Amino acid sequence: MSTLAQAAAGSAGHRPRPTVVDDPVELDTFTRWSGADDGRRLAESSLRIGGMHCAACATTVEQALRRLPGVIDASVSAASQCATVRWDAALTRASELVRAVGAAGYEAVPDTAAGARALRHKEARTALWRLFVAAFCGMQIMMLATPSYVSGPGELSAEHKQLLDWGSWLITLPVLWFSAVPFFAGAWRALKQRRIGMDVPVALGIAVAFVASSGAAFDPGGLFGSEVYFDSLAMFVSFLLGGRYLEMRSRHRAEQSLDEASCRLPETALRLAADGRVEEVSARRLQAGDRVRIPVGQGFPADGVLLDGCTEADEALLSGESRPVPKNPGDPVVAGSLNLQSPVLMRVERVGADTRYEAIVALMRAARSQRPAMLASADRWAAPFLWVVLLLAAGAAAVWSVIEPSRAVWVVVSVLIVTCPCALSLAAPSALLSAAGAMGRRGLLLRRLDAIQGLARVQTLFIDKTGTLTEGGLHCVAMRRLAPADVQEAHELQSIAASLAAWSQHPVAKAVREAFDAADVAWRQLAEVPGKGLEGIDAAGRRWRLGAAAWAGASVAQREPVVHTCLSRDGLALACFIFDERLRADAAQAVQALQRDGVRVVLLSGDDEQRAQRVASALGVAASGAMAPEDKLAAVQAAQARGEVVAMLGDGINDAPVLVQADVSFAMGEGALVARAQADGVLVSNRLGDIVAARSKAKQALRVVRQNFAWAAAYNAACVPLALAGWLPPWAAGLGMACSSLFVVLNSTRLSIGAADGTVV
Repeated sequence: MSTLAQAAAGSAGHRPRPTVVDDPVELDTFTRWSGADDGRRLAESSLRIGGMHCAACATTVEQALRRLPGVIDASVSAASQCATVRWDAALTRASELVRAVGAAGYEAVPDTAAGARALRHKEARTALWRLFVAAFCGMQIMMLATPSYVSGPGELSAEHKQLLDWGSWLITLPVLWFSAVPFFAGAWRALKQRRIGMDVPVALGIAVAFVASSGAAFDPGGLFGSEVYFDSLAMFVSFLLGGRYLEMRSRHRAEQSLDEASCRLPETALRLAADGRVEEVSARRLQAGDRVRIPVGQGFPADGVLLDGCTEADEALLSGESRPVPKNPGDPVVAGSLNLQSPVLMRVERVGADTRYEAIVALMRAARSQRPAMLASADRWAAPFLWVVLLLAAGAAAVWSVIEPSRAVWVVVSVLIVTCPCALSLAAPSALLSAAGAMGRRGLLLRRLDAIQGLARVQTLFIDKTGTLTEGGLHCVAMRRLAPADVQEAHELQSIAASLAAWSQHPVAKAVREAFDAADVAWRQLAEVPGKGLEGIDAAGRRWRLGAAAWAGASVAQREPVVHTCLSRDGLALACFIFDERLRADAAQAVQALQRDGVRVVLLSGDDEQRAQRVASALGVAASGAMAPEDKLAAVQAAQARGEVVAMLGDGINDAPVLVQADVSFAMGEGALVARAQADGVLVSNRLGDIVAARSKAKQALRVVRQNFAWAAAYNAACVPLALAGWLPPWAAGLGMACSSLFVVLNSTRLSIGAADGTVV
């Protein structure tokens, strides 16, 4: 058991004292906080669960957590072995969550990189030892059983055969008491919960085979006959453990992406004290306003602004952008990105759960613990199927006891083993988690796995304009002279305007200084008049103004829905700069790809009708402008009333109601926090092309899910009759069951290794 899990174990008989997982600093690493309507402080914690093998295990853990006072809800995914628990901090503690999972027969640790690595290491080591013992003992048992198979009539005496059977029985004990423990433990947990889990038929088959073989070994010719099945028992335990081990390794590889992301945040930071000293402190102790030095190769510990130094940052985790991003003084830096070029100094603005990095990690955790609707449907079928399996096994035992009693046990064991619906329970979650991981690497992080199904079936996509189809800022598209050409050269006007604009953070001023090279002007009496613009006096004593036309002394006819700003000198208007929104680089290509894929794209904008129609005509889509939030909501509801599957892509506060109403919704990573909180997924890359790739991946995921379900059904349809007919020995049944589950996992893994264009390899 890990250190944190041991610390949470406590003592029995009274409420244990708080442990390390209850420490506020430690708790914040795997918990997000929110407030309820009645003022309560609610926590949402992410835990890694060890020892789970199937959907029934997930249900057991959920029930154990929900029985705790103060737990509002618990969601557990067997495929990712993660749990998300919402609980009232006034009624329970995190350590009690860990203890509840431990009492149910599983292990829980905080969903942090260190805890996850420790749990994975322990799980892999234990699984490998169980597999080794089963396989090694199985080989020894096969060696002892070989004389019975190869000897002719009368060549092997009864005494020698019984001696060999006793040796096989002795070597089978480690297989039974060590290697097969997961099956018996899982079956016992299910029976204690008065449910039937997938380990029940497996454990029953192993127990029946061992009891019948032991009876035949020690009392030949008695109630259980003379045939022993120790070799078959060891072989199918080995096959089952081998299949589970390969499934586990596949799951561990998928989980490492999040842990590698978590490792981007440094444990400590170099903080500058008020007197200039540099002190090393825990990154969790940083506060807004702190100044921190970032060495080369270290991650930025918080969101903030670069104060000193120029460098490049690796923001692949946060935006999907594989190329380093240049960073200069004044530029924002985000927690989790890596400093690649030179040491820099930053000012902390947001820490902990407020950072963009923590929001992304929370999204990934939430998605991995989701139980999609199609998985719930599979779970509903699993329990009735298991009861059918037990009835078939009982019927087979009755029939074969009459036909050929010596083979009855052999047939029952085969039926119990071959029909375990592990492949059925893995069909949907393994595919959806692989697809979600592939989408995350492309820059689209999902909050709900159900969004994959919705995205694949979308018929109409409503999309916002400003900040979604267009980039957030303005850009200068032209400069029009308002004075004769001999008054001042055009390039001089542009340089002076850029120099004056450098003293303001207004979006229009920013667009001017990005468009032109600034002149070296020694400005005096600089002033920024709110709502008007900037003014300053140059070395020659001339007063320059950059701003609203009337304030600058210009008369500009506003015939188009674009932004103007004017430059004047001593009251004489010299030039007018024209600005407009800029379409995102991949907007047209992404819209065309969606239209070719059968998706109707409609632009909904709060801007005036003329500006919305101009953007729509450039993209070849329908548009509606001057829309209030309730108008957008009505448009989505009208499409849904026509039976269409509707998606929404937006970024602003006014888009939040529409994001909730749509069947599936996505928010831009640069968008408002409330929009990101209401959406089913966040496009952290801010590339519209990633929506196209995600839709392609979603459609492929549904195809893989259907393939997995078809395979599971075909496997059972083919193997169950063979087992009932007595043509499938127990070892072959175990091999078939392991291969069936492995096929489902490997088929789903193809989704996570897709090519960059979204194709499955």
